[in-house]
Amino acid sequence: MSKELLSQLGAALVEGNLTDVDLLRRTSVPPAIRILPEANVIKIGGQSFIDRGREAVFPLLEELVENLPRHQLIIGTGAGTRARHAYSVGIDLGMPTGVLSVLGTFVSMQNARMIHYLLAKHGIPFIEPAQFPQLPLYLAERRAVIFMGMPPYTFWQQNPPVGRIPPHRTDTGAYLISEVFGARSMIYIKDEKGLYTADPKKDKGAKFIPRITVSELKASNFRDMVVEPAVLDMMQNAVNRRSIRIINGLERGNLTKALHGEDVGTEITAD
Repeated sequence: MSKELLSQLGAALVEGNLTDVDLLRRTSVPPAIRILPEANVIKIGGQSFIDRGREAVFPLLEELVENLPRHQLIIGTGAGTRARHAYSVGIDLGMPTGVLSVLGTFVSMQNARMIHYLLAKHGIPFIEPAQFPQLPLYLAERRAVIFMGMPPYTFWQQNPPVGRIPPHRTDTGAYLISEVFGARSMIYIKDEKGLYTADPKKDKGAKFIPRITVSELKASNFRDMVVEPAVLDMMQNAVNRRSIRIINGLERGNLTKALHGEDVGTEITAD
């Protein structure tokens, strides 16, 4: 290609080394656009929520539908208990992390399809990774979509620092969607008020934390984490999605409050 057809940055990238920090720094200008700034990414917990069945899921879905006229929703699903069982069997059989990631992906897909069927009468589609280019059309037409939260790393999943459980799971997959598309919000629906100093189901002395930064959370070194550690790592380098919110979806109205930007649950912000 003729150099005359290249911008200064283009010429530098063609001729330069992509490990050059100064060159990489130049790629942050101009800033990345926010592709879907009015969309809200919502991740429904697998073990913490979907596994509870009808009693938990049906009221939440009703609240989701009630918010369709006012909000665009990109709804991801966790994998839950069935994925943990698959991981335990896979580990016992000697499967590597990448294969365990495949197993977890299909459980997350099962949950996404169940949520899709429950919302089908409202015309809300389930989309797989290959269909994400059509996401803006689905949101414009139906106001919401369902996707499986597990990111499609599958065999390409990196090994965790400890053990073999895939480090990038459904919390991470949902967060990445919110960051890449520049979504308006990232809301995690759990069965607890938000972040605590310990698991409140096991420790009655656990204290609720309404707001905290990523660095403060990492420094606290809590044994029980409300979101995957990989999400916190990604938030530190985020451009668009610099905060996330965790709410208790068992309390009717919390999702609506979060979508309206009200202070509910726990907010975690990047530094």
